Amino acid sequence: MSTDLNHCDATELAELIRTRRASSVEVVQAHLERIEAADSRINAVVTLADGALDAARAADEELAAGAEVGPLHGVPFTVKDSFDTAGVLTQRGSPIFAGRIPDTDATSVARMKGAGAILLAKTNLPEFAYWIESDNLLTGRTNNPWDLDRSSGGSSGGESAAIAAGMSPLGIASDLSISVRGPAADTGIAGLKPTHGRIPMTGVWPREPRRDWHVGPMARTIRDLALAYSILAGPDGADGFATVPREFDAGLGASPDRPVRVGWLVDSGLGPIDAEIAATVQEAADALRGAGVRVEAVGIPALERDNPLELFTRQHVMEMKPAFREITAGHEDQMFTYSTSMLAVPDTSVEDYVLAEQGIERLRDGFAEYFQRYDALLLPVTSIPAHAHGLTQFTVDGRTVNAFHVMSATVPFNLTGLPALSMRFGTSSDGMPIAVQLAANWHSESTILYIASLLESLSPVRNQHPAL
Repeated sequence: MSTDLNHCDATELAELIRTRRASSVEVVQAHLERIEAADSRINAVVTLADGALDAARAADEELAAGAEVGPLHGVPFTVKDSFDTAGVLTQRGSPIFAGRIPDTDATSVARMKGAGAILLAKTNLPEFAYWIESDNLLTGRTNNPWDLDRSSGGSSGGESAAIAAGMSPLGIASDLSISVRGPAADTGIAGLKPTHGRIPMTGVWPREPRRDWHVGPMARTIRDLALAYSILAGPDGADGFATVPREFDAGLGASPDRPVRVGWLVDSGLGPIDAEIAATVQEAADALRGAGVRVEAVGIPALERDNPLELFTRQHVMEMKPAFREITAGHEDQMFTYSTSMLAVPDTSVEDYVLAEQGIERLRDGFAEYFQRYDALLLPVTSIPAHAHGLTQFTVDGRTVNAFHVMSATVPFNLTGLPALSMRFGTSSDGMPIAVQLAANWHSESTILYIASLLESLSPVRNQHPAL
């Protein structure tokens, strides 16, 4: 029973519990046992939430009493350790916050609980959620369950590894430039970064620059992403960026009454891309075309004119460093390598900052024009499959690039706030997952969820799990 439950998605687990074919206690216990068996090698989980089994017993008793229940009643979930969780350690990957226990839940955590889900554990991240690998001085390094010598990505690498390894069916994470979609790609699961502001950032740290930070779900199936998104989306009266009504475009869309139009690309300003990743994107495009989707290769001039990574760096340094200097003052000896190196980057001049802002506006305009003609964009997630631990530069398609290049295909959608989704569609020659990314127009989450669901049904690697 435990092995089967660990491979079920959250939607199926909710149905099993609701129909009394499995109890919430059995489901929670199965995931606790999986954590105990596997996490010593992976180090995805940093804190177990007290009372998960008690909450599961209460959930079973409510069902037995005939109570009306939520869509995730009795289903466990995990949360990246940058989200506040009432009464549960939230240490943000740093000795500076060691022992910190919030009094209240982040909005997204509260909404999951309100849907009946049970908080199981907190998951690992890089210090302050600011790097492409999940490693820090307080809780250490997370390993990829497909290959322990490789990274599970960052900054939501603990969350991605926990879900991929069967320790959790569903999680909540945050994304500044790659942090939901990249780790999902590295570990072969699915992750959604919704339109900026669709899910409130209330109770999530850090918030600078909040214009780029997003909250999104991670799961093993597209239907789980759609379910979690429908629960998490909507204003909370506290986050000034979260203003779109909760009911707007929340969930898995239906097939439109006309042919779906998808453009695909593997270059157009993205820089070098691993050949196997490029081939997987083309295979996904071919699969969609075979299913009746109108698919064609495209270029996006705005991506070619303004390098999104350069724009991000110039904008990001200006807005991130003051907050980080304040929080780390007097604690410099407790900082990890990555935070120290970011604070050492030269300040952006006001002139360069303004030029970066103007470049970002041009990117928005370019995508606005593109989505007048297409429903979605299909492209890579990362420039290479999951890499070895601790690398600061990579060789991609014969060119040496720094580590930040891995997010060249994801950062455009943080700068513009467009929704984007990562899902597995292939496997590298050395056995690592390869994912593709789907992006859509602002507030068109149902569009990419629909296309992703179709692509999932066509996937040659559906329901594959790491052998741990």
